[in-house]
Formats: sequence, C-alpha cells, structure tokens
Amino acid sequence: MSTIELEPMTATFPSLSLTRRERVILSNLSEDVTLEQIATKLFVTRNTVKSQVRSVYRKLGVSSRAEAVAWAQRAGMRAS
Repeated sequence: MSTIELEPMTATFPSLSLTRRERVILSNLSEDVTLEQIATKLFVTRNTVKSQVRSVYRKLGVSSRAEAVAWAQRAGMRAS
C-alpha cells in the first residue's frame, strides 16, 4: 500500500497564509487607486503598502496587480 503525502493547507489555499492586513491590501488592489491612495486610506506610508503588496504577490505566486485581483476573484474573496 502506498502512502499519500498531504500538502499543507497554505499550499492549496494561499489566502489562508495571508495576514489580515494583506487581505485588506489585496481587497484594495481591486479598486482603481494608487498605492499612495491606499496608504492614505490605511494611515500608513506608501512604502509600507508597497512592502505589503510584494508580500501578497509572493504568497499568491503572482507578479502583478491584475494577477492578484484575478486570483482573489477566483478564490471568491470580496472587496472590503
């Protein structure tokens, strides 16, 4: 009998590994706003948002805003 190796849930569902703030950032990416506007809305610096966006992209395995938004839509994530 062969053994079956199970992948961690975060490999199957990357959104489970996103922090609350990363999920907020991801939902804001679907809006037609700049990183500066997101930063102002969230009371943080643009560099903080930029860092969080990079983290979201890395965790989702995407390289652009469009890909991240498409991923979120496929995953059924709603904008906040």
